[in-house]
Amino acid sequence: MKKKIAVIGLVFAMVFTMTALTSCGGGSGAGENGEVYVYCYGDYFDPEIIEDFEAETGIKVILDSYDTAEEMYPVIKNNAVDYDVVCTSDYMVEKMIKEGLLQPVDKSNIPNLENIDPVYLEKSEVFDPGNQYAVPHMVGVAGIVYNKTEVGDTVIDSWADLWDPKFADSIVMPDSVRDDFMISLRKLGYDQNTTDPKEIEAAANELIAQKPLVYKYANDAARDLLIDGSANIGVVWNGEYAYILDYNDDIGYCVPKEGTEFFIDSWVIPANAKNKANAEAWINYLCEADVAATNFEYLYYTTPNKAAYDLIDEEYLNNPAIFPTEDILARCDSLRTLDDETIDVYSNYWKQVKAS
Repeated sequence: MKKKIAVIGLVFAMVFTMTALTSCGGGSGAGENGEVYVYCYGDYFDPEIIEDFEAETGIKVILDSYDTAEEMYPVIKNNAVDYDVVCTSDYMVEKMIKEGLLQPVDKSNIPNLENIDPVYLEKSEVFDPGNQYAVPHMVGVAGIVYNKTEVGDTVIDSWADLWDPKFADSIVMPDSVRDDFMISLRKLGYDQNTTDPKEIEAAANELIAQKPLVYKYANDAARDLLIDGSANIGVVWNGEYAYILDYNDDIGYCVPKEGTEFFIDSWVIPANAKNKANAEAWINYLCEADVAATNFEYLYYTTPNKAAYDLIDEEYLNNPAIFPTEDILARCDSLRTLDDETIDVYSNYWKQVKAS
């Protein structure tokens, strides 16, 4: 992760330059085998692999980045830019498949697909039946990170621990409607993707009752609050736990016994992609074992690439917070795409939580 910090300025410079090229019609000087337009979450793979991919394939990469799946979605839906390959989250993949915004991948062009752990392909079937449209890139698991010294003898193993008055004013919760409701719904024993208004209301009441104990609602900043001691317990993704551990080895992590949310971010090909074969070459390259290992060392999120395990330090492989066990994965579910009416129910109750 220190490497990631060191190159972040370079990444921003690259993204700015490449975005400018895209805005001007894709830039000049396509590679000998053409070009591939890539649209991805910002800073989501080691930038050095672009040069390596271009050298190996002769395909020029034109990269744009975005912050949220909701920002990406209208760009693809409205054909604002003809991207060839997109990396996005499971629930958005499901939505885009249903709306006909994606085309199936030609698996014969992605022989390295065999490197993906069958466990994650099976999990992907929830949002991509038959694994027709999506190839997993990174996996994240939501859990509780805590300062071992500060929590003392308290065993942290449940979402209910985030309602413990002992931790008043030192709890960090996500600043996200679906993530917070996931926690509250799981605490109550409900499905994190419930559409039942009564269950959603009950979860909202739990969050309202918890709010006086919460130090801050934060997403990316949560890890920094836990590093500098502003908070002693909070909810983060497992990749962020690995980052925090770099600065404080007195940090613990658990996946609560009630189960949790996890994500599988995947590569997909838009229906209007003009360079489909090059998109598949890009996906295949990222599925190479050494490339996947490089990206793991850059991000520290779980790689679904089983072939990469031979290249990753056992210290990480044996840490269930970073590489979840089968037992942990059995307690993990993806967020699902909800209908507009249910989304409004969640949103209205979230406003009540934040206003309370």
